[in-house]
Amino acid sequence: MKQTLNQEYKQAKRKSAKPMLWISMVSMTMMFAGLTSAYVVSRKRSDWVSFDLPQAFYISTSLIILSSITFLLAKHFIKQNNRQLTSIFLLSTLFLGIGFMFFQFEGFKELIYAGLFFAGEQSTVKSSFIYGISIAHLLHAAAGIVVLLVVTFNHFNKKYSANEMLGLELGAIFWHFVDILWIYLFLFFYFIR
Repeated sequence: MKQTLNQEYKQAKRKSAKPMLWISMVSMTMMFAGLTSAYVVSRKRSDWVSFDLPQAFYISTSLIILSSITFLLAKHFIKQNNRQLTSIFLLSTLFLGIGFMFFQFEGFKELIYAGLFFAGEQSTVKSSFIYGISIAHLLHAAAGIVVLLVVTFNHFNKKYSANEMLGLELGAIFWHFVDILWIYLFLFFYFIR
């Protein structure tokens, strides 16, 4: 009886995992839609100052796109039970994700060197928005790095296989969400000045 209840609990947990993740991603999307809407409305202010995005943001964008590709490859190879290539691509995803974070901070340094600050007398409405929205995304990317660490740890502990890959799938969904969200934000900042 106890074993049957335990199996039913695990099965219910598995069924609810993806819908719960999707619900949380929808709420995160709504938050960023609100932030970018506020950005658009604020562009009409008389004190709006336009400037180019830091070069480091271009590099970080390339890195996060590559990280999604390597995660797709890791998922592809775990479906074939090729643990070695899965390991290589999961570790690549993790290092590219860390590289993304590094270049985001480099982008903030470039803004500071250009005299654009988050707050204070030298800040502008636009620089405050770019810092605020980017930092909000960085928090989600940091959560994504934790997810990548957990997925990689579980992979090396042989918890995933072609028949058992729910954790890896959930990690991939979240990481791709973080990736798509940054691409949206980057293109938004690039085209809406």
